[in-house]
Amino acid sequence: MGAPEFVTLSVTDGVGTIRLDRPKVNAIDEQLHLELRAAAEEAGERSDVRAVVLYGGERVFAAGADIAAMSRLDAGGVAAWGRELTTSFTTVARLPKPVIAAITGYALGGGYELALCADFRVLGAGARVGQPEILLGVVPGAGGTQRLARLVGPARAKDLVFTGRQVGADEALEMGLVDAVVPDADVYPAAVAMARKFAAGPPLALAAAKRAIDEGLDGDLDTGLALEGELFAGLFGTEDQRTGMASFLTEGPGRATFTGR
Repeated sequence: MGAPEFVTLSVTDGVGTIRLDRPKVNAIDEQLHLELRAAAEEAGERSDVRAVVLYGGERVFAAGADIAAMSRLDAGGVAAWGRELTTSFTTVARLPKPVIAAITGYALGGGYELALCADFRVLGAGARVGQPEILLGVVPGAGGTQRLARLVGPARAKDLVFTGRQVGADEALEMGLVDAVVPDADVYPAAVAMARKFAAGPPLALAAAKRAIDEGLDGDLDTGLALEGELFAGLFGTEDQRTGMASFLTEGPGRATFTGR
């Protein structure tokens, strides 16, 4: 792949911003999601990125998949396309760093499925989210039936998926679809402020915590507890663990500076 056209990664003070910019509404086509995958992979590998913000700009997060392109595919073609899209979104979901989606305008269909890959979602007061695929005679195909049900439970997920309705900010917050609602102009600054708090934390421990929670949800309790114990023990002997505990004993909690080693 050449230089990215629709997705960029910029880094400031430990926060990496993955910016979608495909006019007019960030419709997700093959090029965009492959560029998104590459940006997520880079963010995961870079030591100067400690937290990530997904952002579509001031007007719209992502209005969904490129329906015009998708409508030309047969069942086999769309199955292959869907596998690749899911791989790209899973790359975002498995970033070993905190990820915040900064949602303006609309996050619909594939756009909200991308937002579901984040750990937290900050929504503009005038924005709307939803899974409208049923109105096209299909179902969500990139996590909308799976990540959504895990987030808000099966009944609320079925409400959104079965009806295809769009949800405004207040209801989205009440349902647990998003984690914060702020004025539209404050969406990106609020997401960056959240990301900076995480960026000051211990990167190895944050990665372990994210993995324990995410993977633990996919198995039974005993398996999750075993994973938690393994990750807990694995952090002992790291520089961050020694620094954090020494700082606690001499200065109290919350004063350590972590290096990620």
